[in-house]
Amino acid sequence: MSKTRREFTLEFKREAVALLESGHKPLTQVAVGLGIQPSMLRAWRALIRGGVARSAARSPGVVAAAPGASPADLASHTIGIRE
Repeated sequence: MSKTRREFTLEFKREAVALLESGHKPLTQVAVGLGIQPSMLRAWRALIRGGVARSAARSPGVVAAAPGASPADLASHTIGIRE
């Protein structure tokens, strides 16, 4: 039996990052509470902040972000992000 790849909306990712940045809980605890891997939350944080996560930068089919690119710009070029 194959697993279905979960997809998360950009709104969900933004809210997850906002929860992390509220500073009340460590990254690992926030990720576990959301049912995601800590590395996924780190990648979302980098995306929201305007950077490119290291794993995304190495993934085939992912376009490197220009400096100052908005999350919407990144979302249009990054696999797995839907608005």
